[in-house]
Amino acid sequence: MSKGERTRTTILDHATGLASQVGLTGLTIGVLADDLRLSKSGLFAHFQSKESLQIEVLNHAARRFSDSVVRPALHEPRGVPRMRALLERWLAWERDVALPGGCVFVAATAELDDRPGPVRDRLVELQREWINVLATSFGKGIEAGAFRAGADPEQFAQDMYGIMLALHFHRRLMRDAGAEARARRAFDTLLEGVAA
Repeated sequence: MSKGERTRTTILDHATGLASQVGLTGLTIGVLADDLRLSKSGLFAHFQSKESLQIEVLNHAARRFSDSVVRPALHEPRGVPRMRALLERWLAWERDVALPGGCVFVAATAELDDRPGPVRDRLVELQREWINVLATSFGKGIEAGAFRAGADPEQFAQDMYGIMLALHFHRRLMRDAGAEARARRAFDTLLEGVAA
């Protein structure tokens, strides 16, 4: 990795953490420049526009999410071990110190749901990919005999995502210390409902 690439990665790491706190729409080249104590013109050379910066933050966060959540979990055996690994790694991502405001994707879903444009479009694309990973992983568990034949992978993925949305709400907004334990119990209940 070249020095320029390392610098860009460092900037994007910082921007992703900042976006988890101020939201994607609150993330501008000016805000980032002030936070990093860099010149706006220097950051503009990297990103060209606020919209470009926000999309790059989503792409950067998606790469980090894939590296820390998806890839390691997919090495687990199909069925319950893989689905639990996806949940546990997603929970770890949600509380990662590099994301002081929690999962940037979960936060952005409420922020961008009614705001058309390229940033929302990219968020939707990334979230569809993630939901597809959940549904496909569950479907592979059905094929392996770990889950009930006829169980709906899309329903499972939606329910699993719903658990994480509820966790984000209770932990971040309500400051509820028991939210993660209840999220795990909800996931256990979800698994019991699809047991082979």
